[in-house]
Amino acid sequence: MRVFLVIYILLLLSAPRTCAQLPPVGQWREHLSYNQARRVAATPTGIYCATPYALFRVEVADNSIDRFSKVNGLHETGIQTMAWDGLQNKLVIAYTNSNIDVLDGNNIINIDAFLKKDIPGDKTIYNIFCAGGYAYGCTGLGIIVVDENKYEVKDTWIIGAAGNSTPIYGAVADGLFFYAATGEGLKRGAATGQNLSDYRNWQLLSGAGGLSAGECRDVVNLQGAIVVQKNDSLFVWSGSSWNLLYASAWAISNINVSGNRLLVSQQQGNKGRVLVLDKSGVVEQTIAQDPLAAPRQAILLQNELWAADSIAGLLRISGGSVERYRPNSPLSVAAGNMSAREGIVWVASGAVTGSWTNTFTKNGLYRYAEGEWINYNSSTLPAFDSLYDIVTVAIDPLDNSAWGGSFGGGLLHLQNNNAVQVFKQNSPLPHAATDPSKYYVAGLAFDNDHQLWISNYGATQALSVKKTDGSWRSFSFPFGIPGNAVSQVLPDDYNQVWMVSPGGNGLLCFNHGPSVDNPADDKWKLYQPGKGSGNLPSKNVLCIARDKSSYIWVGTDKGVGILQCAQDVFSVQGCDAVLPIVQQDNFAGYLFSGEQVQCIAVDGADRKWVGTKNGVWLLSADAEKTIYRFTADNSPLTANDVRTITIDGQTGEVFFATANGLCSFRSTATEGSETNSNVLVFPNPVPPGYNGAIAIRGLVDNAIVKITELNGRLVYETRALGGQAVWNGKDYNGRTVATGVYLVLVSDDARRQKTAAKIVFIGK
Repeated sequence: MRVFLVIYILLLLSAPRTCAQLPPVGQWREHLSYNQARRVAATPTGIYCATPYALFRVEVADNSIDRFSKVNGLHETGIQTMAWDGLQNKLVIAYTNSNIDVLDGNNIINIDAFLKKDIPGDKTIYNIFCAGGYAYGCTGLGIIVVDENKYEVKDTWIIGAAGNSTPIYGAVADGLFFYAATGEGLKRGAATGQNLSDYRNWQLLSGAGGLSAGECRDVVNLQGAIVVQKNDSLFVWSGSSWNLLYASAWAISNINVSGNRLLVSQQQGNKGRVLVLDKSGVVEQTIAQDPLAAPRQAILLQNELWAADSIAGLLRISGGSVERYRPNSPLSVAAGNMSAREGIVWVASGAVTGSWTNTFTKNGLYRYAEGEWINYNSSTLPAFDSLYDIVTVAIDPLDNSAWGGSFGGGLLHLQNNNAVQVFKQNSPLPHAATDPSKYYVAGLAFDNDHQLWISNYGATQALSVKKTDGSWRSFSFPFGIPGNAVSQVLPDDYNQVWMVSPGGNGLLCFNHGPSVDNPADDKWKLYQPGKGSGNLPSKNVLCIARDKSSYIWVGTDKGVGILQCAQDVFSVQGCDAVLPIVQQDNFAGYLFSGEQVQCIAVDGADRKWVGTKNGVWLLSADAEKTIYRFTADNSPLTANDVRTITIDGQTGEVFFATANGLCSFRSTATEGSETNSNVLVFPNPVPPGYNGAIAIRGLVDNAIVKITELNGRLVYETRALGGQAVWNGKDYNGRTVATGVYLVLVSDDARRQKTAAKIVFIGK
């Protein structure tokens, strides 16, 4: 038995690991953007870079990269600023919501007192200055003093005139005084012997001695000399007056002291540069190599310049060479919808305003497969240059290529060889009624016959279909819809297409009959609130989804309605939405009553994932039970504002697009297979001390799964959720199974499709 076990383990370890990129069931992954950088900090051995969403570290010796997010210990998503305390060897991180983390070696300690303090006004932490074991947070209200050893807010200095709040943009000390660059000008307070929480102990320096009155943007200590930023000029204190140190027509985005030099980050139009100044203001070096475009902070480490650029990412510049660090990730947040199929996820980056006008986002499409992201935009494919606000994407079931809809720029087909075909002028795609040069594609979906349905927002013919033979048909509403507003489209199983009409118009259903080419049998229905009119919870429909019973789930700004009789929409009895009543605590109420339901997705077990502005829910197939409730507070969910959800049915991984970026959760259900011919167990072998879930996927829907010892003794039995069963590695008595090999026996209800796999448990 021992020899067999060793041989079997070796075979497993040497076999291809097709799911090596997947997290275990129940675990999260982040897919945040690392392409923009806003802050950089040097440690003795490496570089920390903060993006608007996450944090990563580069070890200079070997260029290895570590990523930090809520998945591995950070407490928020969205970094505002950070600072390295060389005395304490700690990184102090301030988030956009004013929460604070301290990274101390492998430990991350949260300081949430300022976040939780109920104070009116601007709590943004604009900058951090570290000295003497304290981190001084420069906020929109004043200065907060953080004790880095006790991990607490020690004091708060509100130093505006008459004790009012004033924004603090930077602070520094020289041993005698603290200096603060504020909205009222430069102020200083004695470092010892004074209560600096009393505004009267701060002296206003602006308006005298050569420093004009008004706001100052930053202040630093350059080898004992105090340098203040006033607009795009720098002034230095001589001991008795302020002298001009540097001025330029270029906008200054940051000043920073590093390596006993003053680094000035500047931008002019689409060009960026970093100046290296000595104490006297002499420009020793001008660094302006491509792709430096929008530097936000720079530092020197071992005679190399590292720049955080909000367009180019983290740059390492040495002499004439430039090295770019951008960990693999989507280009930015995902503001449009997403689509997943056979292990591939496509994401639309574009966005529109709440009133459905353009934002002119040109980040293109993102593709995720086999653990890697590829970004498609004008920098990689010139055809994308005119394709702004790509808000919708659909995967072609024939070849897994992508179709995208630009809100204004038409329809695009991104083929697998990266060839791009665009449909607008000189194509059958209808243009906007008010502007023949605009083609507002707001929704895309393939039906069971592989036909592509297209919603043409603002067009007279607001619905089109591209058939598999390449021909097109377009359709007009038989009733008035303000602005011909249509967005998401959803074909069902009854020759019907459902359409969201944004702006409070309701829901549309179009039945094209047995033949899409025969207009004589076309039928339309408008769904709105009220019995006999559709019975929707609200006329402000935000999303729709079809479940495995062919029910249509309708998400509105006031909850959920379910159409359980889609086949009867145009029959005599009709089909109104059902407003499900569920038990919540000790009270019964309408499902998601009062919630803004922004997205719904159905998994392989017919369960419903529902995204709102208050997080995400997983409901049982009948919606009577809440299986999961994820928020930004109780999980690595990047934000509570969940805008889109898609599910990789092959792996069970659920992708969430939120206001702060993408993340995913490996759930328990996958899509069922037609046969049990490709069963995969993960992890396998099960390592010592593993306490997570063991996934068995590639099963027929709702399969019976038995775990037995080699002698046939039953250890555990369960049912698959869709095409995946989950086992916790314990027997019926709750005991962890012993080291050894176990059989997985799978069958359907008729005892057909029998198969077997093996699981190896490795003891301590």
